[in-house]
Amino acid sequence: MIFKYKDISLYYEKKGIGKEELVILPGWGDTRPSWNFLINLLADYYTIYTVDYPGFGNTSFPSHDLTIYDYTELINAWLQSLELTNPTLLGHSFGGRILIALTGYYQYPYKKLILMNAAGIKPKKTFKAKIRTMCYKFLRKLTKIFPKKIQKKWQEKLFSHFSSEDYKLLPISMRKTFQNIVNEDLSIYLKNIQAQTLILWGNNDTSTPIHDAYLMKKEIPNASLISFKNSGHFLYLEKFQQTLEQIVKFVEKE
Repeated sequence: MIFKYKDISLYYEKKGIGKEELVILPGWGDTRPSWNFLINLLADYYTIYTVDYPGFGNTSFPSHDLTIYDYTELINAWLQSLELTNPTLLGHSFGGRILIALTGYYQYPYKKLILMNAAGIKPKKTFKAKIRTMCYKFLRKLTKIFPKKIQKKWQEKLFSHFSSEDYKLLPISMRKTFQNIVNEDLSIYLKNIQAQTLILWGNNDTSTPIHDAYLMKKEIPNASLISFKNSGHFLYLEKFQQTLEQIVKFVEKE
């Protein structure tokens, strides 16, 4: 199905006919198929909605850069169009980032959130990372002494050496958007979240470290945290059964 918002045609799917409604917002670069096993098990009991973000899956990227607030406004408009009664919103990684902005910045009154290995807290730069950034900027400036034909070649080599894998895999049209998103620190909005919140986390997550989960638990007024040993960023795949049980328990909770 397609939801049109401004210049974006957002693709989403609906499965199940249960009374309880569950909305799944995947991580950055993730799409619906990785959630299918979990969705298919829950579809006999709930009505489940999943979405492809602009630039991934079946949703094309627009001809302009986006911010986290653009994504949040898009998702909220989509949710409003569905006319859901009392959904549980589950956000993994980037999806969690959207939920923090949705309920913490905009303060839309959704009642139940599941933040799974959620992004949104900007990590403090280590001394090593600061030196790395300084080196990149200095070497990039040095390339300007080369003839223009050589400049581009060396700039591409520097970019390849210093950039993260996630960044390098993106098409050029989405790189500024990625920068906009990862540079936005949403931690100041956590205290504004009034929804009943379940935080699910893998103890060994290196993408969104466990101390982010502790901060969310501390700052969100009505939050509980369940962490899983020997698991990383993709909790719903690594600890499938336990994750499924916690989701069901939370959705069914009065």
